[in-house]
Amino acid sequence: MRRLMYILCIIGVLFVLGACTSQNDESEHDQEEATETSIFEGKSEKAGNETSRHVELINADGEQTGQATLTEEDKGVSIHIEAWDLPEGVHGFHIHDKGMCDPPTFESAGEHFNPTDAKHGFDHPEGPHAGDLPNLEVDSDGTVEATILNEMVTLKKSESNSLNHPDGTALVIHEKADDYVSQPAGDSGERIACGVITE
Repeated sequence: MRRLMYILCIIGVLFVLGACTSQNDESEHDQEEATETSIFEGKSEKAGNETSRHVELINADGEQTGQATLTEEDKGVSIHIEAWDLPEGVHGFHIHDKGMCDPPTFESAGEHFNPTDAKHGFDHPEGPHAGDLPNLEVDSDGTVEATILNEMVTLKKSESNSLNHPDGTALVIHEKADDYVSQPAGDSGERIACGVITE
């Protein structure tokens, strides 16, 4: 009888220890999930603040003709653009210094973004503008997709070369190729698409 009681006591102790271990495991698992969620939400909030921007481009009729995502990188701002219903060929592509895109001419977007008061063009000895970008080459089906890194700008609001300055900024596609040297816009012709860079 005494031996039976001894065995029952050991079984009871083992049961209690097992239950405590299971509770600790669940608590640690819940804590890990909470930490992961917190980290994810923190990244998401930061991305919405100063590390990314979404741009919708419109044509002269006010219809959407493309979109772009701007992302803050270690060496500048990466611009990924996808556009459609554009004329086939090579087109100038720039960042302008006003956050307005009034069709059909888009003159409301102002001039090229140029906080350093440089000359226009990658081939100009006193250039380029911070807003100068490589030409876009549109395929025969009217589409283009490209990713460009601009090392002369930032999305950080505190910087002088920030695309978040008070007047805003815009992406503009031109009708002709930028020759990378002519003033003030590379002889790239009319503005055929425009998108405001917003938060």
